[in-house]
Amino acid sequence: MPAAGLDEARRVLREVFGFEAFRGRQEAAVAAALAGRDALVLMPTGGGKSLCYQVPALVKRGTAVVVSPLIALMQDQVRALAASGVPAAFLNSSLAPEEQRAIAARLRRGELKLLYLAPERIVQPATRELLGAIELSLVAIDEAHCVSQWGHDFRHDYLALDALGEWFPGVPRMALTATATPETRREIVTRLALRDPAVLVGGFDRPNIHYTVQPKVDGRRQLAAFLDGRRGQAGIVYCLTRRKVEATVEFLRGRGFDALPYHAGLPAAVRAGNQARFQREDGVVVVATIAFGMGIDKPDVRFVAHLDLPKSLEAYYQETGRAGRDGEPAEAWMIYGLEDVVRLRQRVDASSADEAYKRNERSKLDALLGWCEVTTCRRRPLLAYFGEQREDDCGRCDVCCAPPATRDGTEAAQKLLSAVYRTGQRFGAAHVIDVLLGHATDKVVQHRHDRLSVFGIGHELDARGWRSVVRQLVVRGRLGVEASRFGALVLTPASRPLLRGEERLMLRDDGAIRAAARPAAAGSASALAPADRELFDSLRACRRELAAAQSVPPYVIFHDRTLLSMVERRPRTLHELLGIPGVGQAKLERYGERFLAVLRAAG
Repeated sequence: MPAAGLDEARRVLREVFGFEAFRGRQEAAVAAALAGRDALVLMPTGGGKSLCYQVPALVKRGTAVVVSPLIALMQDQVRALAASGVPAAFLNSSLAPEEQRAIAARLRRGELKLLYLAPERIVQPATRELLGAIELSLVAIDEAHCVSQWGHDFRHDYLALDALGEWFPGVPRMALTATATPETRREIVTRLALRDPAVLVGGFDRPNIHYTVQPKVDGRRQLAAFLDGRRGQAGIVYCLTRRKVEATVEFLRGRGFDALPYHAGLPAAVRAGNQARFQREDGVVVVATIAFGMGIDKPDVRFVAHLDLPKSLEAYYQETGRAGRDGEPAEAWMIYGLEDVVRLRQRVDASSADEAYKRNERSKLDALLGWCEVTTCRRRPLLAYFGEQREDDCGRCDVCCAPPATRDGTEAAQKLLSAVYRTGQRFGAAHVIDVLLGHATDKVVQHRHDRLSVFGIGHELDARGWRSVVRQLVVRGRLGVEASRFGALVLTPASRPLLRGEERLMLRDDGAIRAAARPAAAGSASALAPADRELFDSLRACRRELAAAQSVPPYVIFHDRTLLSMVERRPRTLHELLGIPGVGQAKLERYGERFLAVLRAAG
């Protein structure tokens, strides 16, 4: 790559986007595009993936096409580019026919540097004909993990994108994602037919995110305790079902939170309105199924909470990655219980997919469950799952901040496994626990289980304690769950060494759970001195007023991090303001004097 090309890329980065230097693998990705080489780019959410294709698009001749799966994502990107003075547009079903024709005309005249398209749009013959008639500089395929048929976000339309290399020969292609195991990376390269791509892995660690996982005891009470002190912060709460989403919204509203639902059962207009409020207003909490999230580029999400287990570590990483995109401290909090394990395994077993797919899904679920139960640093195994090794503990997870107590659970496990065996491996956890505790319920008496030798031998633990033992044995493969028989507990080959006393088993002591220390601050703004906080709030008010006037989310004007830099440096002139990260030439000309007026008024 000629130095002149990268010099021009650095100039664009500085003057258009307001950053002095590339981060991570951004420069390598830009260099690959400028050299005409295909690339697979993996960067953590918030790591600046979009700059990898936006910068070369502005350096090279012609128009860059960006394949994006969601309308909301396209709209956000185009708004942000427009605020930086970059001519960009999108073509999708949200536009009226006359608007689409106008954009096509601009494209033919060479007036656009970036064009955003959905995967199903780019494969249409009319779109291919339109693109074939212009000079293309680059084809970027965002959220490239959607091409993985066994992935957590599979989109069937992505499978047709392997033909892009044939349709537009000589045009470099760049596949980008924040979530891909080594196996998924290979699948992306194969399915998109990338040619000798530069594989650029920028690391998966999100050091600003604090991870916490707790056993589910009373979900609402635990959620309320987590949200205590977080009023006014933007966040996402994930639930497995629509019904639970609606119930949680009502619960949070009753406690004074500005909570909004989001799930596929809501009318499209309601979903769009709730998403718009989340994007543009401060302190909104969205309670959602997994239908919400991809393409959400709101940088100041301070927490992501899971009231139910996601289906894999990839899904968990993707969903928690929506927190803290601005680099400020954020939290990923999750509770889960035995019922989550049973429900997800039932979903896999009841699927109409072939057995190979089911095995893959079970393996992913087992990896997630194993991660939930770790008694050492959470970040190390999370990164290892994506092929990244870390030697030291992170200091920013519940396990590091409050190491869990463990106990010798061998005897308890033997009692439980014996009860499962003696009751015929036909019953769920609740019934087996009733037997252990000596509860002569109608069901226990009906099956004459009150006469078994294991009846009443488990008084050293209460029902919650036994559910913890069941959950941990299931997670560790010492106990099975027959989803086809309504969650019946069954022994596994790994049960036998425990029953025979050939091994000892250490279990987490859930009864001794201590609250993990929270980060010292929920964000840099919370640590500001009173006078600085007042200035920061004034800058945010100025930003909010400008955003409302232009009908864009506030972060399109400037991110919080940029405002915090203004507070720290107190620029007095336009030249000094241009030195603030995130202030490019176009934004300086458009907004500079307004923000300088606020800064000068503060003295």
